[in-house]
Amino acid sequence: MFTGIIEELGHVASIEIKGQQRRVTISSSKLVRELKQGDSISVSGVCLTAVDISSASFSCDLAQETWLRTSFSRLKPNAHVNLELPMRANGRFDGHVVQGHVDGVGKVNSFERIPGGNDYVLQINVPSELTRYIVAKGSLAIEGISLTVAAIDGTNVRVAIIPHTAEATNLRSLTPGDPMNLEVDVIAKYVEKMIGAEKAKSSITLEKLVRAGF
Repeated sequence: MFTGIIEELGHVASIEIKGQQRRVTISSSKLVRELKQGDSISVSGVCLTAVDISSASFSCDLAQETWLRTSFSRLKPNAHVNLELPMRANGRFDGHVVQGHVDGVGKVNSFERIPGGNDYVLQINVPSELTRYIVAKGSLAIEGISLTVAAIDGTNVRVAIIPHTAEATNLRSLTPGDPMNLEVDVIAKYVEKMIGAEKAKSSITLEKLVRAGF
C-alpha cells in the first residue's frame, strides 16, 4: 500500500522491448538504496516489482496490458516518473490509501500558474465511468500523487497544486493531451459495492413476489 506522497522524481533511463513485454529501467539516487529484488515500488501510480537493481537504477518488467492500460504508453527515455516505496506498518499516513492499481487514464487539459500567485491549477479530463467516485474536496491519485479535488464538472476535474508538488513531481513535464494514471479512492468503491448489495437484498420485484406466492 502507498500513500501518494512522492519520495523521489526519477527518470526513464531505457525501455527494452522483449516480444510483448517491456523492461523499463529507471534512474534513482535515493530510493534505489532501499530496494531489494522483488520489492514493490510505485512508479507514477503503478505498483511494479523491481527485478534488477544497480547502484543508481532499477528495472521493472511491464506486461503488454500494463503498457496499454496506463500512461506508460507515453514513456520515452528521460521522461520523469514519480517514485514512492510502500508505506511501512509503523509509518506516518500523510496522503490517502493508494494501492497502485490504475482505475483509468485521464488526459491533461492544462497546467498553469495562477495569475499573480505561486500556486498552479491542473485541469484534466477523466473517463466518464470514474466520475461517480470523484467528489469536490475528495482524494484522487494522479500519476501516483495524492491530490485533493477542487472542483468537478462532468468529466473535467480541477486540482490546485502547491509549488512544492509542482517541483517534486512530474506534473510540470506534462503537456496538454498527455495521458495520466488515475486511481480513485478505494473506500468509495467498497461503499458503492456494499450499498448495491444491500439494495439487492431489500428490493421488491414482480419476480420475487411471484416466487413468494403473491
